[in-house]
Amino acid sequence: MSLIRRIPRPSHSPRNTRAQLGALAAVALLLPVLAACSSDSSSSADSADSTDSSESSDLVVYSGRSEELVGPLFAEFTKATGITISARYGDSAELAAQMLEEGDRSPAQVFFSQDAGALGAVEELLGTLPESVTSLVAEQYRAVNNTWTGVTGRARVIAYDGQNVPADQVPQSVFELTNEKWRGQVAIAPTNASFQSFVTAMRMTQGDEVTREWLTDLVNNDVRSYEKNGLILDAVDSGQVKLGLVNHYYWYEKAAEVGEENMRAQISFMAPKDPGSLVNVAGVGILEGAAENPAAIEFIQWLLSPSTQEWFVTNTFEYPLIAGIASAPKLPALDTLAGPDIKLSQLADLPGTLVMLQDVGLL
Repeated sequence: MSLIRRIPRPSHSPRNTRAQLGALAAVALLLPVLAACSSDSSSSADSADSTDSSESSDLVVYSGRSEELVGPLFAEFTKATGITISARYGDSAELAAQMLEEGDRSPAQVFFSQDAGALGAVEELLGTLPESVTSLVAEQYRAVNNTWTGVTGRARVIAYDGQNVPADQVPQSVFELTNEKWRGQVAIAPTNASFQSFVTAMRMTQGDEVTREWLTDLVNNDVRSYEKNGLILDAVDSGQVKLGLVNHYYWYEKAAEVGEENMRAQISFMAPKDPGSLVNVAGVGILEGAAENPAAIEFIQWLLSPSTQEWFVTNTFEYPLIAGIASAPKLPALDTLAGPDIKLSQLADLPGTLVMLQDVGLL
């Protein structure tokens, strides 16, 4: 499958609004066809066998974070606690759709999502987290009703070709990306959960009409679509495109691998309050039927422990969300990043965003 595709210009035939489950399920079916799911996930179909042993495991986790990334972390949890994990990996939206379809029959006990939007979409299935968990994370990084909590933070940035785009000419707002000067030079990952949450944030702060117009203008400006954020960064770094929307940590991970001095791609944090400056979280919640499960609670407490938070800082360059843990060197402090005026709980309308992305031809 090609790693890049040109987005066709959409036909202007509006759809009726779909029910939450229908929208999620429809896009869940599209995701494996359009892409290898998000940059931080692997196909749940490929990992379906991983839940076959759920009856003999202590904890069943549906993970929107990839097996490559968190599989070793889960193994460390088992080593530290003796609690075995049976994990099903997949795209966060796809797993959310699956849990909504399964309802009370779902074997899932914990949902570890790549972003807050997918957690909000299944909020009705989640139990209330104990104070021993919620007290660890600042209010702005967890659900208002404490059904889920953030584990790590990530900021949206613009990656730019440092050889062809002077730093003072990098757009400071996502609304500048539809300018004719950037025709065919902007890359996005529309199947990625972080991109979808960013679009949801735009809908919540700017309204559906403005957001739909912006997405349509992107398509009409020959936006380029990639399967993964890492591929967007590679494209910018190799000069295939001049700009790309990614999460901050992709740049830091690659710079650590190849050396900052060898990076053609650079990143720029957007203007405060711009929709493109969203600070999102990878987060976790416990399914209501397992809300009193000691293993589930211990798992979340472990994710928020100092040692695990430091693991994320060192291995993923994401922001830690508990007090007393320093961010990776050279990262701007989390409290200096002024995202749009929105609570992460407001990102719950993932289905509406997926429908809009389908309508404009991005899914």
